[in-house]
Amino acid sequence: MNGADKLLETLVASGVEVCFANPGTSEMQLVSAIGNNDGMRAILCLFEGVVSGAADGYGRMADKPAATLLHVGSGFSNSMANLHNARRAHTPLVNIVGDHATYHLKYDAPLTSDVPAHANICSAWVRTSKSANDLAASGAEAVAASMTGAGRIATLIAPANHAWEEASKSAEPLPLPDREPLANEAVSKVAAKLGNGKATALLLGGRALREESTELAGRIARATGCRVLSETFVARMQRGAGRFAVERLRYFAEQVSEQLDGLEQIVLVGADAPVSFFAYPDKPSWLVPEGCEVLELASVDQDSRAALGALAEELGAREPAETVPAAPNFPPPEGLLTPVSIGQSMALLMPENAIVSDEAATCGLGIFPVTENAPPHDWLMLTGGAIGQGLPLSLGASVACPDRKVIALQADGSAMYTVQALWTMARENTDVTVVIMNNKSYAILNIELARVGAGAPTPKTLSMFDLSRPDLDWVSLSEGMGVPATRATSAEDFHEQFAAAMAAKGPRLIEAMVVQQMP
Repeated sequence: MNGADKLLETLVASGVEVCFANPGTSEMQLVSAIGNNDGMRAILCLFEGVVSGAADGYGRMADKPAATLLHVGSGFSNSMANLHNARRAHTPLVNIVGDHATYHLKYDAPLTSDVPAHANICSAWVRTSKSANDLAASGAEAVAASMTGAGRIATLIAPANHAWEEASKSAEPLPLPDREPLANEAVSKVAAKLGNGKATALLLGGRALREESTELAGRIARATGCRVLSETFVARMQRGAGRFAVERLRYFAEQVSEQLDGLEQIVLVGADAPVSFFAYPDKPSWLVPEGCEVLELASVDQDSRAALGALAEELGAREPAETVPAAPNFPPPEGLLTPVSIGQSMALLMPENAIVSDEAATCGLGIFPVTENAPPHDWLMLTGGAIGQGLPLSLGASVACPDRKVIALQADGSAMYTVQALWTMARENTDVTVVIMNNKSYAILNIELARVGAGAPTPKTLSMFDLSRPDLDWVSLSEGMGVPATRATSAEDFHEQFAAAMAAKGPRLIEAMVVQQMP
């Protein structure tokens, strides 16, 4: 057997079950090895940004890595925007990147590039195999590296000759690294601070936003009177009826400053201190109130659930957290189709344990608060700000959790970055309902143009944010890639179409012709 076969044996033995792929000639032995290994599911994506975004969605929901299969430096570069998002989400992910045979590199063929340099931009661990026998051992190390801390991107570069040359054995799976130990003194210090009478908030991120951790945070809030906040863009938040409600930091810097005004202490739990998403003239970048002390209970790489549990125990916070009531059975929304009416329909119709991928941009700001009382669900967000994540993320989440309904809330402009994900959804028959927020605009940029003080816009300026002339026809685009689609122009239309989508299995798309309501 060759190096590719032994690598696949090692990956499967290490718990990697899915490979999102967009291969080229340098990966043919790897493609063959996947085809001959019953333990690895192969999912073809038509663009590398879909590959990496889907692997991100899978890793967020499975808490273990998928593999990607990418072609040399140029293919890897195409994946980098969504790898950036995955890095910010602390997603475990293993990239396998084929490269030219080692002896071929000196000829500087057209696709030759510095693949390690590309990979180092967004990977925590990068290795080029040294031989066919080393390929499997490097694969085992890549999986272990990806599971370090909260999760890492590990990239293994496989020269083509190492994949086709004879290899003697696969490698044994490596033990997964332990999480960084908690500091007992941090727990005691935070407990003392929570008892000093000052206005305090816990700021949660990472795995601190899973249900067990937020329940513990709710107990602490009940016992001490502190607030519980989340970062603005989180990898995965478990929320909805029956769960403790965490207050999400808003997007715009001045809104965050208003939210945090009066706080004297902020305790970080798997989160970073709040900063402005962008710099603006004459506005602060650091959003912690002046004089407010920032403490860390646990870093993102530490066990935040254990940290919150230890803090609750030290505080004697044993009373259950207050939880969100279920949404009342209110009448379906009527009239204009707005983000709020879409959120209302979701609250009424979402099944329990749905997964929501939110790249709705400005529309998402109205949908998120309205769905707080929806049945319990997981909410995934655009962690790194590189748009084009939502459709691939929902694809990967559905592969990880095939028995759960996935809802992709997707802005029209960013959907065009990775529209090819629809084809893979159809091919794999994933249970994803895509809701395209069609406002014919990069609406967020119209807001930011005014906020950044770039001057009065001209018609030419505004044309660079305008998605009309011609209008995008999402029903045709979707059906052309095999996903059935409908168009909603009113709240009643959307409610009916969304109800039908929730009752059916398989991929569907609703083009929601929204009336934009600026935040």
